[in-house]
Amino acid sequence: MSDSAREVLLDIQGLEVHFETRRGIARAVNDVDLQLYKGERFGLVGESGSGKTTMILALLHMIKTPGLIAGGRAIFDDGTDLLSLRGDEVRKNRLRRVAMVPQGAMNSLNPVMRIGDQISLTIREHGEEGTKQELAARVTQLLDRVELKPEVAMLYPHELSGGMKQRACIAQAISLGPQLILADEPTSALDVVVQRQIMQTLRELQLQLEATVLLVGHDMGLMAQFAERVGIMYGGKLVEVGSVTEVFRNPQHPYTQLLISSIPSFERRGIFKGIPGVGLSLLDPPSGCLFHPRCPQAMERCSRDEPGLTSLGTEGHVSCLLHEKEETHGTSA
Repeated sequence: MSDSAREVLLDIQGLEVHFETRRGIARAVNDVDLQLYKGERFGLVGESGSGKTTMILALLHMIKTPGLIAGGRAIFDDGTDLLSLRGDEVRKNRLRRVAMVPQGAMNSLNPVMRIGDQISLTIREHGEEGTKQELAARVTQLLDRVELKPEVAMLYPHELSGGMKQRACIAQAISLGPQLILADEPTSALDVVVQRQIMQTLRELQLQLEATVLLVGHDMGLMAQFAERVGIMYGGKLVEVGSVTEVFRNPQHPYTQLLISSIPSFERRGIFKGIPGVGLSLLDPPSGCLFHPRCPQAMERCSRDEPGLTSLGTEGHVSCLLHEKEETHGTSA
């Protein structure tokens, strides 16, 4: 199904997240536009510091001082702008509309509360009523959906393995049936076997809930297996978006090409090479294309001209001067 035929669940427009420092303003998320479709699995990839986690935290109003959401909108399918919500509206929005599966399960669970009590408290705090017995039954049902036994409800976080803790966090996230699940590197601290099991569980739940999943991560191989579309972030900007098939088969942005070339393969042998240079400074970003100091395909005008968006048919877009005609290049820096 082409993107034009799919229903948009969330339309992110011009999202800006800044961090104010003594040395100036760091634009951690820099004018990002992105549409997420109903029932899709979208992967967001990039190096550390590229703005991936900051972007999803902004959608949940979890940006803390000195950070602030400096601009943009995030329009849900019912017309609600997530970024304009305030006070109790933010709380009501969480879990019911948007939920998050955190990266560090151990840091997200209360170490002195039993797992069942934590899930019950989450349900009550977000407006759901019920007797103690009814909530206990809901907790048992949620644990079953993430393949945990009922006895887990009586255990403390330190009594669980890493995979079990992550499953408990997923149970908490789906407790009110959200339409959008933000998964922030949910398998980063787990071994590869447990990673696969957790991602299978997340996929099954996504299909059952008919929810959209926005998966943040570094692992391009994991993205290839899980996501349907993928977005590549660099320096707070979304530099390429497309279907997983097209992005992996024919990446258009030099940064995407370098990320994909780092994936191990049984079919070819070679020497793995890292991306040249170091990550950019958000306090002192380069002029023109942010990636040009590290880009092996950089042209003279890449240091001068900021690339706009070039459509890649109906599947996505790329922000790179290699795909723009000289006379129609982006805004001068």
